[in-house]
Amino acid sequence: MINLDRILGLLLLTLAVAYGWGAFNFPAAFAGPESVGPATFPKILAFLIGFCSVYMIVKPDTVEEGLKTKALPELLLVLAVLVLYVFIMEPLGFILATSLMVAVLCWRMGVKPFHAAITGLCSSTLVFLLFHFGLALPLPIGPWEAVWKL
Repeated sequence: MINLDRILGLLLLTLAVAYGWGAFNFPAAFAGPESVGPATFPKILAFLIGFCSVYMIVKPDTVEEGLKTKALPELLLVLAVLVLYVFIMEPLGFILATSLMVAVLCWRMGVKPFHAAITGLCSSTLVFLLFHFGLALPLPIGPWEAVWKL
């Protein structure tokens, strides 16, 4: 019997190697190669994905459930929300686009709509403030860019 965990682990390991390979082609950080730069996070992510995928290959789940057809519409909705998120990020800005994405995904996981909206707004605002002020990394502001610069 084919174990789906091993197949997924192999696919994720391939993705991790390709992602890590691409991260090593990023330009060196401004302060030198030993400092934190644009390649640091992708390298860490590639390592984590690789580690988890090797674990899935070596020790897969023993229960073989297969893909349930009831979950397919929810998976397609998540995929549609994530693709839409990519396209609305620039025009709406990070905070509003991320708020909508997190709220919809929370709502689909069973959270009440009001609580999902509050979760989306709070989490996107905190992440924006962390990136903008803490890490000095710019994120799209959207239509409020003129107000932001005042």
